[in-house]
Amino acid sequence: MPRTKDVPLMVAVVCCAAAVLTGCSDDDTPSSVSSAASRAASAAESLAREATGAASSLASEASSAFASATAEAGRRLDDIQNGTDVTSDVRLGTPGRDSDGRAAVEVTVSNSADSSKSFAVEVDFTDASGKRVDAAVVTVSDVPAGKTGTGTARSNRDLSGEVKAQVARAVRY
Repeated sequence: MPRTKDVPLMVAVVCCAAAVLTGCSDDDTPSSVSSAASRAASAAESLAREATGAASSLASEASSAFASATAEAGRRLDDIQNGTDVTSDVRLGTPGRDSDGRAAVEVTVSNSADSSKSFAVEVDFTDASGKRVDAAVVTVSDVPAGKTGTGTARSNRDLSGEVKAQVARAVRY
């Protein structure tokens, strides 16, 4: 699949090839040269449209995957009944990469309740500018009263560049 930045190079290659092939022709009439140049220009335009369409499709797929991950994270927390918002009881470590190259961050929860509880934490992964690029939910189960528990939130896909993490929501149940 051609990348958008390769389009000018491909157009130049097609035009040069057309010029060379036209120069090798036995028919050097103005109409044959014009016809060959027209075919080369048409081929270059077609190639550029394909490359632009491929880049647009790729961007659309990434956007769709992000929207799906975000919606799933929200649904998982919304499905918890009788939960308590405990965002302030959650700490995140420094984001890094797991063995698969995905963004990962350690999540530590503090159980201030008087009995063992489980936690569901939605973590938003953001780029360097603060734009949300992925979301994940991690469950930390059966944390004893007055104790802490840990889990690891992992992005749903590979994220490039600097990645930051923040707690979007946390529910104790």
